Amino acid sequence: MLAIAMWKYKQVASAKALLLNIESCLYYAMTTFSHVTHVIFDLDGLILDSEKVYKAKYEELLARYGKTLSDELRLSCLGRKDVDCARAIIEATNIPLTTAQWLTEVKKLQIEGMINTTLMPGVERLVRHLSHYGVPLAVATSSSQESVELKISKHKKFMSLFHHIVMAGSDPEVKHGKPSPDVFLVCAARFPDKPSPEKCLVLEDAHNGVQAAIAAGMQVVMVPDSSVPTELTKEATIVLKSLKDFCPEMFGLPKFSNNSK
Repeated sequence: MLAIAMWKYKQVASAKALLLNIESCLYYAMTTFSHVTHVIFDLDGLILDSEKVYKAKYEELLARYGKTLSDELRLSCLGRKDVDCARAIIEATNIPLTTAQWLTEVKKLQIEGMINTTLMPGVERLVRHLSHYGVPLAVATSSSQESVELKISKHKKFMSLFHHIVMAGSDPEVKHGKPSPDVFLVCAARFPDKPSPEKCLVLEDAHNGVQAAIAAGMQVVMVPDSSVPTELTKEATIVLKSLKDFCPEMFGLPKFSNNSK
């Protein structure tokens, strides 16, 4: 009896979630967004649940010097190159480390956590759906190649659905990190058909990434962490709690079928 009751509960919960998603899509359908042809994803905090690893290891390293990681400082680092973040933390906390030393120590602490990162809710369903319909997909991340290879080591098959990955932390063509637009402009230019910025939709979790996308002339869907203040989300084209709530048809992309999981 308990098993039957739990099954019924899950069915009702699933139906309610589907209804909420439909209502969300209907709501946004009343708003006009420019149609796009290409989609660019951020990596950390958008595809991979890796931001919590960064936070934990930054806090662990700072604790060695009797320092803490403030919310303001953490949020200012989201979406930025590792080297830019390191400089900001060292300057703000005045710890006796060089940028290179900080990066080396953080790397040692992060290895296990980064290898075991999981996918964020809704991202696999969305990526497989868009890939199935032939929508060109790419990733634009502030991380370096070494860091990316570590983080995606258990998700290589899934990540192969993306045409390319631009890694700002080690890519010589990306002169400036987010919030500058470089990484998104380079990413768009590496699609074979080189779409114009207005034909690219960016999916981001960080304020720095949102600013970079806007500076690049692209629309941007923001899926922020719950700790991000509302004022840091206002520049996004739309803001969602999860990628599970994203309705592709809002931007002229193929919509999910009713039985899509």
